[in-house]
Amino acid sequence: MILARLLTPTDIGAFSVVMALLSLAATVRDFGAGNYLVQERELSHDRIRAVWAVQLGLGLLLGTLVALMSRPVAAFYDDARMRPVMLVLAFNYVVNPFGSVTYSWLMREMRYDAIAVMRFSASVAGALVAVGLAYRGHGPISLAWGSLASTCVNAAVAVLFRPNGYPWLPGVREIGRVLSFGGQLTATSMLNTISAGAPEFFLGKMQTLAAAGYYSRANGLVAMFGRLVTDAVYPVALSLFSREARLGQDFSAAFLRAFAYITALSWSFSAALICLAHPTVRLLYGTQWDHSVELTRWLAVALALMAPVPLCTAALVGSGQVRPMLWATIITLVSTVAAAAAGASLGLAALGACLVVAALVSTAAWLHITQRVVRCPWHALASVGARSAVVTLAAAAAPVAALLWFGSVPVHAVPPLVLGAAGGGVGFLLAVMLLRHPLGDEVRRLGALLKARMTQGDSS
Repeated sequence: MILARLLTPTDIGAFSVVMALLSLAATVRDFGAGNYLVQERELSHDRIRAVWAVQLGLGLLLGTLVALMSRPVAAFYDDARMRPVMLVLAFNYVVNPFGSVTYSWLMREMRYDAIAVMRFSASVAGALVAVGLAYRGHGPISLAWGSLASTCVNAAVAVLFRPNGYPWLPGVREIGRVLSFGGQLTATSMLNTISAGAPEFFLGKMQTLAAAGYYSRANGLVAMFGRLVTDAVYPVALSLFSREARLGQDFSAAFLRAFAYITALSWSFSAALICLAHPTVRLLYGTQWDHSVELTRWLAVALALMAPVPLCTAALVGSGQVRPMLWATIITLVSTVAAAAAGASLGLAALGACLVVAALVSTAAWLHITQRVVRCPWHALASVGARSAVVTLAAAAAPVAALLWFGSVPVHAVPPLVLGAAGGGVGFLLAVMLLRHPLGDEVRRLGALLKARMTQGDSS
């Protein structure tokens, strides 16, 4: 919210294009070694050292390559500011391995308290540095220094949680086993990254950096759901599915429950954002980002369609089924790149519509492959999805009312947001409770926990 007011669309566009380019390198930086450590059934000292060797070696290699790429990339986009941004970001790859081994171990042990401390500390440090430098007028490189600060703090805090006896010296004895698992997973991650970065690649070249900036803000707003919900759900789901797979147990019931959670939440969020996109953009980012409103609505539809994909990824990785992921990822790549190329040539709204079509094709492929691996029948998924759809209708009633009452371009941003958010929240809670949606169990569990703590506080 602050950076959107301190930086221009062109500033953020320059940084977002660089990050889209470097996201491809980010998928290779540990070659799937972190996920290997999470799912490996027999984790030995040599295998841990091999993971550390892969992560450290690739970090040094990628940092060097990014630094060397900085000049030609700046020349290709004809923007000299990109070069120093890339030079600063190159250090991320060198520092990151010092936190990633500990992070993977915490994921394996389901130590989410420690993970929360690491991520929160890193986020605060990155935000403070980025905002401080942007306020002093340093432009897009402010975001690069913020990213580096976040990585450094994450690595420093990770040292505090590193388990006793974990080796600091890398080793190569089991490196073949790590690379065998990581090769296919990394190929899948690279294809996913190309898909995610394709819109900014094409917009930055076929339109303008400002257009890439508008896409970045619209996508950032829609991705808020991912940062608040999916980023929390995915590591828990991956840890749970991996543990169940290591024990040889069926986790189809757990997958269905997670599917119910994520669809009810994401569909409700998307419906509200579609109705309230204009006041939300105005309140969060300001008037200079109005061109991103229509695109935000299209991307919210795509978010709703793609909601189950992170769970599919967690289920396939957790069960060690990396090869089927590759086929789903190839379908996603082809459909998304084609949609991005076609849409970017026509404009932002056309890009959003094309990405919705690509999202529909991609999600169908992911669900088809995952339900066969997890042994989760289509009728079970459809039943859960139907209940989530009814919850979404109840949650969307107030945002729709706000849209009809105040119009699609309201004069003031706050009143429609208050009506839509408050009413939507009430509708959502009533629906999950009355329909006995699986999320209702979580609400009741949370209520019981709060009541118990209040009772303990009164008694003390």
